[in-house]
Amino acid sequence: MIPLSVLPTVNAVLNSASALFLLAGYFFIRSGKIFRHKVCMLSAFLASTFFLTFYLIYHYQVGSVSFKGQGWMRSLYFSILISHTILAVVIVPMVLITLTRALKGNFDRHKRIARWTLPLWLYVSVTGVVVYWMLYRL
Repeated sequence: MIPLSVLPTVNAVLNSASALFLLAGYFFIRSGKIFRHKVCMLSAFLASTFFLTFYLIYHYQVGSVSFKGQGWMRSLYFSILISHTILAVVIVPMVLITLTRALKGNFDRHKRIARWTLPLWLYVSVTGVVVYWMLYRL
């Protein structure tokens, strides 16, 4: 069993992995490597699913974690956290719709929503790592 104290770091790693898979998947589809794109996007989905599971477990046990920074750093933190949180809620159904359309072979509709899903999902993954660093490492 994973100790509760390491879950924030595990979550940051999972968010980082998700972001890297998303970027690789984007570059693979742009170069016509469909199978590699599919593997990367499913890997990003898996990493994000593990992240969400561990995030919920951690915060169920620990509750809310307060940011200790002051001044402009506090304002920056909450600006990032608010945008991250709102988009994290929005991105879940978008990812599910995008993935479902691809798996059903409805690639025209998949492509239309993926143009929005990819940058938002990438933003949520990257800002998740930023929030981790600001909360646990500064």
